[in-house]
Amino acid sequence: MELDPALKALVAKAPRWAPMESPLPPERMPRHVAIIMDGNGRWATRQGLIRVNGHRMGVDSVRAATRYCGQVRIQALTLYAFSTENWKRPKSEINFLFRLLKKYLVEERAELIANGVRLTTIGSIEALPAAVQEELQRTKDLTAAGSRLNLCLALNYGAQDEILSAARKTLQKVAAGKLAPEQAGAAQLETELFTAGMPKLDLLIRTAGERRLSNFLLWQAGGAHFHVTPVCWPDFTEKELAAAVQDYGRAAACA
Repeated sequence: MELDPALKALVAKAPRWAPMESPLPPERMPRHVAIIMDGNGRWATRQGLIRVNGHRMGVDSVRAATRYCGQVRIQALTLYAFSTENWKRPKSEINFLFRLLKKYLVEERAELIANGVRLTTIGSIEALPAAVQEELQRTKDLTAAGSRLNLCLALNYGAQDEILSAARKTLQKVAAGKLAPEQAGAAQLETELFTAGMPKLDLLIRTAGERRLSNFLLWQAGGAHFHVTPVCWPDFTEKELAAAVQDYGRAAACA
C-alpha cells in the first residue's frame, strides 16, 4: 500500500532499531513469543492512580517488547490485548482501552513501517468499534510488506472459541466430503486456528505473578515454555523480556 506524503515524512523521521547480538545460540532462540500483559490495574492502584493510567503506561511496555523482539530477530510476538472476557469490565474502562488502541495504531504506525514490522490480529475483530477496525485494517495494509517481525494483537480473543471454531470448520470439510475422517486430526485442526502460518509458540510470558493461561492460546501453549514474572506490565522492560528469553534458553538446553 502506497504511503501518503505525510506518513512518508513520519516514516523518514522514525527511529531505526539497531540489530542486537542474539542473547542465545540460534537453535535455542524462541521464534514466537506471546505475552499475557497483566497487572495494569494493580500497578495503577499501587501508585495511587485510577486503573486506566495503568493501561496508558502499559503502551510503553508494548513498544519496548516490540523493539526488543525486532532487534534480536524473534519472528513473532503475540500480545493478549483484549480478551472475550474483558467485555465484563466497566464500560468506561472498555471505551478507554479502545481509544488507547486507536491512538497506538496511529502513533506507532510510522515506526512499525520503518522497521519492517507487520501487524496482524487474531480474534473476532468485527465486534470492535468501527473506528478501531478502520485503523487496524489501515495499519495492517500499510505494514503488510514487513518481514522483520510479525506483531500480532489478540483482540476480542478467546482460545476456547478459537478451538471450537477450528473443530467446526474441520467437521464441515469432512461432512462436505472435502476431507476424509481419518485426516481430521491435530495437524488439520491447526490449519484452521487463527495462528495458522505463524511459527509454533515457544515462549509464553505472564506478568504480575499469576499462573493462569486465562483462555489464551490454549492449543498453541501445549509445548511452550511458561515464564511468570511478578513484575506488573507497566514495569515490564526490555531487561525483563531478555530475562524471560534467557529462561527459555536454559530450558531449551535441558530439553
